[in-house]
Amino acid sequence: MTHEARPGGRRTHHPATGPQPLWRQRDFGVFWTAQTLSVLGDSFALIALPLLVLRATGSVAGMGLLTAVGGAAAVVAGVFAGVLVDRVDRRRLLITCDLVRMVLYGSIPLVWLSGPRIWLLYAVLPLCEAVGTLFAVGYVTVVRGLVDTARLTEANGRLNATAAAAGVLGPLCAGVVAGWAGPATAVGVDAASFGVSAACLLLVRFRARPAGEGPTGPTGLWRDLRAGISFLGGHPVLRALTALLFVFSFLTFGLNDLVIYHLEHDLGHDDRTVGTVMGLGALGTITGALLVARIRRGLGFGRTWTGAVALCGLAFAGLGRAGDVPAVAALNAAYLACVAVAGTCSMSLRQEVTPEPLLGRVTSAFWTLHYSAAPAGAAVLTWVAERRGTGPVALAAGGACVLTAVVALFTPVRRSGRRP
Repeated sequence: MTHEARPGGRRTHHPATGPQPLWRQRDFGVFWTAQTLSVLGDSFALIALPLLVLRATGSVAGMGLLTAVGGAAAVVAGVFAGVLVDRVDRRRLLITCDLVRMVLYGSIPLVWLSGPRIWLLYAVLPLCEAVGTLFAVGYVTVVRGLVDTARLTEANGRLNATAAAAGVLGPLCAGVVAGWAGPATAVGVDAASFGVSAACLLLVRFRARPAGEGPTGPTGLWRDLRAGISFLGGHPVLRALTALLFVFSFLTFGLNDLVIYHLEHDLGHDDRTVGTVMGLGALGTITGALLVARIRRGLGFGRTWTGAVALCGLAFAGLGRAGDVPAVAALNAAYLACVAVAGTCSMSLRQEVTPEPLLGRVTSAFWTLHYSAAPAGAAVLTWVAERRGTGPVALAAGGACVLTAVVALFTPVRRSGRRP
C-alpha cells in the first residue's frame, strides 16, 4: 500500500500495461470496490468508539488512552507483520484479517445490549489494530501486484479518493445512527463491512511472485526483521522520512479525539454534528488524493511532501481556536487533504524503490519505526488537552508540525526530484 498465486492452482492474472483505465482492470476494480466498502464501515467505528468512551466516562483522556492502547498494539504487530506478509499467501491473509475483525467488532454491539463495558473496548481494539496492521502491510504489497509501477501513485490516489468518498457518507450516517440507536450499533455496521470486503477479495486474482523471488527458506526471524530496517537505513530519502514521520505521528495521532472533544465539550454540539464535520473532512481527503499525482509530477516528491506537512501543521494549529462548526470543518478538511497528499507520496515512493522480495518487511519496518511514538503522543496530547484545553495543545502541536517540515528542508527529502 509480487505476489502470490491465487490458492488452488488457478491461473494468475497479469495486469494490463497499456493505457486502459484503472477502473476497467477487472481485479483492481474488484479490489478497489472492496476497500471502498470497508472504509465506509470503518468510518463508523472511527466516530463510534471514541463516543462510547466519552459517553461512559466524559473524559478526553480516556478517549486518548483507548487510541494509545490500539496504536501500541499496531506498533507491536508491525514488528512481525512484514516477515509474515513476505512469507504467506497474501490473498488468504487479507481475507482472514477481514473475517477476524468482523467477529471482534461484531462482539461490541452484542455485549453492549446488557450495558456499557469499557473493558471490552480495551480488549477488542488492540486485537483489531494488530490484525489491521497485518492487513495494511499486505494491502501495500498487493497494490503493486495489480498495477504497473508507473501507475502506483495514480492507483494509490484513486484508492484513497474513493475511500475518502465513502468516508464522506460514513461519518454522516454514523452520526445519525449513533444519535438514533447508539454508538454500539454504529460499530456493528463496521463489523458487517469487513464481511463484505472478505467476500470481494475472494474474487480478486493477484499476480504471482516471479520464480526465485522472495524468501525461499528459513532465514531466521532476526535476519528477516533486520532486512527491512537495513534497507530503510541504506536509502537516504526513506531514512529521513522515517525519522521525520516519527515526530509527525507523535504530534498528530490524537487529533481525531481532539476534534470530537472540541465539538462536543467545548462547542456543545451533538453526535450528528461530529458525523457531519468528519464527513465533510473526508472531502479534503478526496481532493488531496485526486490531485497528488499531478502535484508530484509538477513539483517533485520533496517539495510536495514538505509543503503538505507544513500545511498540515497550520491547519492543526487553527483547529483548537476555531469557535464555530464551519471553521472546524474547513480546517479539518484542509488537514486531511494535506495528509492524503503526503501519505500517498510516501507510500508510492516506498513501493517504487523497494525490491519485490523486501516490500512487506520494508513497509512493516517503516510503519513500526515511525508509528512507535504515536500511541504515547495520543495519550499525552489528550491528557494535556483535558487540563489545559484543546486550543493551546493544537497550537503547540501544529507549530511543531510546521517545524518538522522546516527540518525536512535540510535532509535528502528536499532533493528528491520528480523521479525517485
